[in-house]
Amino acid sequence: MDTNELKQTIISDIEARSKELSELCLKIHANPELGMHEEKAAAWLTKYLETNGFKVERGICDMPTAFRAVYGKDRPAVAFLAEYDALPEVGHACGHNIIATSAVGAGVAAKIVADNFPGTIQVIGTPAEELIGGKIEMANKAAFNDLDAAMLVHPGMRDTATSNALACITLDVEFFGKSAHAAAEPELGRNALEAMILAFNAIDALRQHIKPVSRIHGIITNGGSAANVVPEHSAGSFLVRAEEDTYLDELKQRVLDCFIGAAMATGTRLEHRWSHHYAPMRNNNALANIFLENMTALGRNVRPEGDKAIGSTDMGNVSQVVPAIHPFVAIAPLNTASHSPEFAAAAASEIGIKGMLDAAKTMAMTAADLLSNPKLMDQIKVEFK
Repeated sequence: MDTNELKQTIISDIEARSKELSELCLKIHANPELGMHEEKAAAWLTKYLETNGFKVERGICDMPTAFRAVYGKDRPAVAFLAEYDALPEVGHACGHNIIATSAVGAGVAAKIVADNFPGTIQVIGTPAEELIGGKIEMANKAAFNDLDAAMLVHPGMRDTATSNALACITLDVEFFGKSAHAAAEPELGRNALEAMILAFNAIDALRQHIKPVSRIHGIITNGGSAANVVPEHSAGSFLVRAEEDTYLDELKQRVLDCFIGAAMATGTRLEHRWSHHYAPMRNNNALANIFLENMTALGRNVRPEGDKAIGSTDMGNVSQVVPAIHPFVAIAPLNTASHSPEFAAAAASEIGIKGMLDAAKTMAMTAADLLSNPKLMDQIKVEFK
């Protein structure tokens, strides 16, 4: 069977499975679970893969809701990555139900490729993309090292073959002061909340003098318990973003200096912790061009390049160790805000389901190109090196 025949078979397979894939997608959407607690979604996805001939390993990388499903043997190994965590309050307002279902749909449809050519198809379940970045720890534990290519299609407002993502790191801070009666003996207190407010103001001043695409934003998670008591403790969580890791390292110190200065000014003690380092997205253009051709063949108007980087994704960490792409499939109008109720509704709409099915078809068709044509895989590896 040649590549074109394989692609037509893939399209027919996904269309034949459209009802069951749609039901799976909507079931995940109707049962939103936060990161590291995606028990239902992980169980449904792995059961579907196992039923369709994949060998499934659950709980990989010491994460109960992470999994690896494998079909075929030898190299190259092509992986479709699934995300299935939801957001607090707004559920699947990032459309991870579409990401997960398109990945398993692509995996099952691509089995025929591994039946006709040497190679392995994998579906890897990656928990907690939001807030924690499950792929960060998975990459640190070499979960992606034996892959030759990795893909994940995210729902959005445009069809693109690549995406841009900022490097990002989390900063958790705490100030420790001294409580006192705010009216009777304020001079005995050391105000931890004032330290946090001073740090916010310092960061506002810093924003005037950083590179345009860089971002600093955060929240106060503890600011005291009573208005008539000088707060002895405050806490906050912040995100620092930049286009590349080198500038992120520079910016980290400048941000931390804002908190150090606030502690000195208020006579409080600062404790801080850096964590959850999302790497910038390193797009493999050779792989993206193959994806673009396949999605265009489905009738979508695909842009080669994604929008200017504004967010971050732990897929960036994957792209540092294996050739990878993070395309987008349009499921909502251009003015729709992500992480909003409107986008959550789009992720369960008829257009959202069509986007999921087209994403599955495109990824599986791309796998057909990669396994059937070693020269294409060579080009991807040369670019990555």
